[in-house]
Amino acid sequence: MKLTVTMFITLDGVAQAPGAREEDRENGFELGGWLVPHLDEDFNEATERWASTVDAFLLGRKTYQIMETYWPHVDPETDTMSDQLNNLRKYVPTRTLTETSWANTTLLTGDLVAEVTKLKELPGRDLQVHGSPTLVQQLLRARLVDELRLLVFPVVLGTGKNMWHDIAPTGLRLAESKASGTGVMLQVYQVAGEPLTGALDPA
Repeated sequence: MKLTVTMFITLDGVAQAPGAREEDRENGFELGGWLVPHLDEDFNEATERWASTVDAFLLGRKTYQIMETYWPHVDPETDTMSDQLNNLRKYVPTRTLTETSWANTTLLTGDLVAEVTKLKELPGRDLQVHGSPTLVQQLLRARLVDELRLLVFPVVLGTGKNMWHDIAPTGLRLAESKASGTGVMLQVYQVAGEPLTGALDPA
């Protein structure tokens, strides 16, 4: 399977609590829900198209617990993502969870790199990570991410958990770019290994 990451972030890289204030108030964060005013048909088209190739999910423990309280109660007739999240296999690397009530969940308690490498060797299309910035940082450091699907919102918060904190130097290749009607940049990057460097010719 190809490991892809779908991430909602602000222009300054904040990924905390995009959908609602109550999603994640850790460290006193009070600006949750910053993506909501920017939702439109372009956003829906992109996320539905990307979700159409998922065969399994890989979710960080905190993101998983947030989703677990919401998605099992969403009618699949009104949101196709609900059907996928509730019925496809979900893998959660964790050192703290010992059980879960959300169907089709497998807790990964071993070495992260070894566990995810095994998952990527399984037949299928996308192994998709949604949110989970701490997990994504670990996966990038281990060179396990194949593709980043970033939805960059025209908002600067200056506070909150930052997607690019403690990130591994990574080269990217732009595969797709489009602006939504509300100014969200929908960008797909293929991971290209170590970043290239050079020097300007002073002449």
